[in-house]
Amino acid sequence: MTQIQQAEQVTDPVAYHGEGAVWSESWGGLRWVDMLAGDILSLDARTGRVERLATGSPVAAMIRPRVGGGFVAVTEREFSLWTEAGREWVSEPVWPGPTQRFNEGGCTPEGDLFCGTMAYERVVGTAEVFRFGADRSVSPLFDGVTISNGLGFSADGTRMFYVDSPTRRIDVFDYADGVLTNRRPFVTLPEGVGGPDGLTVDSEDGVWIALYGGSAVRRYDREGTLTNIVELPVSKITSCTLGGADLRTLYITTSREFLEPHDEPLAGSVFAASVEIAGLPVLPYAG
Repeated sequence: MTQIQQAEQVTDPVAYHGEGAVWSESWGGLRWVDMLAGDILSLDARTGRVERLATGSPVAAMIRPRVGGGFVAVTEREFSLWTEAGREWVSEPVWPGPTQRFNEGGCTPEGDLFCGTMAYERVVGTAEVFRFGADRSVSPLFDGVTISNGLGFSADGTRMFYVDSPTRRIDVFDYADGVLTNRRPFVTLPEGVGGPDGLTVDSEDGVWIALYGGSAVRRYDREGTLTNIVELPVSKITSCTLGGADLRTLYITTSREFLEPHDEPLAGSVFAASVEIAGLPVLPYAG
């Protein structure tokens, strides 16, 4: 039987387009991005205060902790490395011109970073996924996607779950020695539940998927069976991560993109729900 529960509001509506939720003890808890503003947000779990750091780019797509401290941030067209004192390095733009931007991604078990793109005009099949190596090299990984979105690895690191949003699927790849093979559908979402956006994988290889336009996060177990639905009072659900001291708090980001000013007054807030199955520690960037 599918378990249904309600998420509770954790922050005020502090973001226009909240995205990329990540929990890491190394930086003190929850961080996410106000993507189109180009800002990184941090939640002080004791006070509830939200701090904001501008990346200097119109889009901050995602962040991950670094093994040696600090974090890696993917902005509109660049990869950048930061210490807690500020930015220490930024790549050249990965492609010329403002036709597309980075969107979502994650780190591999070895510590490389995979991050996908999307065209601003959402042109079908024109986006791709890149590898940012621990040696700071940038190389294409695969192409032919439209809105590259959630990405995460199984507990043993042998499978990668991946979303290209317009397909309405969570796909799964086999993964070994930095190579992806055997892409296949894992779950196809039914019509009317929203589109697949960001995802996180728990310690039992359950995949939690944020449903943009669907007012919910769903969990599918390792066999692809729906087990949990977490409902929210806003529609545009963008990402989720498992955090807290025991990795059993599901943090959820939301957006007010394309909403009228007085619609959904809580949109842009972070929400949370307690769940039974723990998450996995975030995979850090090794560079």
